[in-house]
Amino acid sequence: MKSLIRTRLFSILLMLPLLLVSCGDEEDESLIPYVYVNFTIYPNTLDYIADGSYVYVTGGYKGIIIYRNTHDEFIAYERACPHDPLVAGARVEVESSGIIASCPVCGSRFILTDGSPIQGPASVSLKQYRTRYDGYSLIVSN
Repeated sequence: MKSLIRTRLFSILLMLPLLLVSCGDEEDESLIPYVYVNFTIYPNTLDYIADGSYVYVTGGYKGIIIYRNTHDEFIAYERACPHDPLVAGARVEVESSGIIASCPVCGSRFILTDGSPIQGPASVSLKQYRTRYDGYSLIVSN
């Protein structure tokens, strides 16, 4: 009986450091309030989005950027800056290059091909929504 108790206690002590490490201070887009997203657009009709271009759509917390990376690949990003999403003006906007989005409040800049930060205090990527494209309709959801 004592052997079983020692074994369980030893197992718990071995797992405790793993639990403490996994609960560390993480910076991520979890500060962005959850908003249900589920809509469909038709990018090959009047809402045409050319390869390498983008559109703004309503939805999400502060709006959504839909970027068409290639003819069949779409990426949807939340416009709330992940550095401080609760600040009123922290809403990313696509620069004239069409490939970089920046936050007018903190100055962070993100590349739209993958959402990763390339400048500024933001250290995490833009929050992405799921996209599913069937050649006709594009579904954006979370």
